[in-house]
Amino acid sequence: MLKDGVNLQSVHRVLVTKLRHHGDVLLASPVFSVLKAQAPHLEIDALVYTDTAPMLAGNPAVSRVFGVDRGWKNLGWLAQMAEEWRLLQQLRRREYDLLIHLTEHPRGAWLERALGPRFRVAADYPKARGWWKSSFSHLYPLPGNGRRHVVETNLDALRRIGVQPGENERALSFVPGEEAERDVARMLEERGLASGGYIHVHPASRWQFKCWPAQKTAELIDKLQGLGERVVVSAAANADELELIGRIRALAVTPFADVSGKLTLKQLGALTRQAKLFVGVDSAPMHIASAMGTPVVALFGPSGEFNWSPWRVPHRVVASDNYPCRPCGNDGCGGGKVSECLTTLPVSAVLQAVQALQSR
Repeated sequence: MLKDGVNLQSVHRVLVTKLRHHGDVLLASPVFSVLKAQAPHLEIDALVYTDTAPMLAGNPAVSRVFGVDRGWKNLGWLAQMAEEWRLLQQLRRREYDLLIHLTEHPRGAWLERALGPRFRVAADYPKARGWWKSSFSHLYPLPGNGRRHVVETNLDALRRIGVQPGENERALSFVPGEEAERDVARMLEERGLASGGYIHVHPASRWQFKCWPAQKTAELIDKLQGLGERVVVSAAANADELELIGRIRALAVTPFADVSGKLTLKQLGALTRQAKLFVGVDSAPMHIASAMGTPVVALFGPSGEFNWSPWRVPHRVVASDNYPCRPCGNDGCGGGKVSECLTTLPVSAVLQAVQALQSR
């Protein structure tokens, strides 16, 4: 153990905070798995945004999931403060010994002061001010070159306190649950699809700059089905995503099974688990596919595969070598919502990745 490490045997309750999006929360799941594997007596709670709570619900390493509702800010100042106070009181009653804060959200610093855990861990962000640094007992450095997968960066919080992750403890954990599995089995049966008998295509993202053009997605689906594959397409119940699927459906020559807007996150996981292969852009569904152990073909544009690639699952990344500016992380070229490094990716490259993964 490090000289200033933490003896987990002296810790009883841990709070891990990850106030980001769905995929970010799922990529933090190995932190819970490692802690539970190395100290089974621990009660490990999570604090996330309420809409992302399904990413950890049912996880055997997680004791309780607490949520911050993004909608509180629309309730008015007094009502918002009442909700925040109620949450704080719930957290205080848990009497945490260890707080692991996995984002730069300022809530982590004031939670440390409000909850008073003995040990407090967070990243040493380059722009962090003195109040941030003084809030935590252990700060861990971020990689200088940026080329470190987010899963490993999350696990660096544990390494900093002397907890070395085992090689077999780092898998993503997502639990669809029996109800979701039954619902999806029924859905597949209604469409004449068998487990392992289809390719799952999820072309959409809440971020438009991460989307591949509808015409190319439709062409890929036609080519796959022309080769005898069955394709199931999914998307969130979001107006922009459903509009994209509508354009794909209008452009495709061959009909495909479309479950867009009809699935919960848990059902999406169950659907992906039964697929022979997943094809999609850098998004939460791609990470769910990794957690389900389904081989993944991932299309990357402005986001970096060094940080966000499919985790510990057979996969192929399709990205352009013609744009030295990528990964830029921008909201499309010039902030225009369209990423040329992604939209110019040829259908042939994606099809070749699918075939290479199938013949591995």
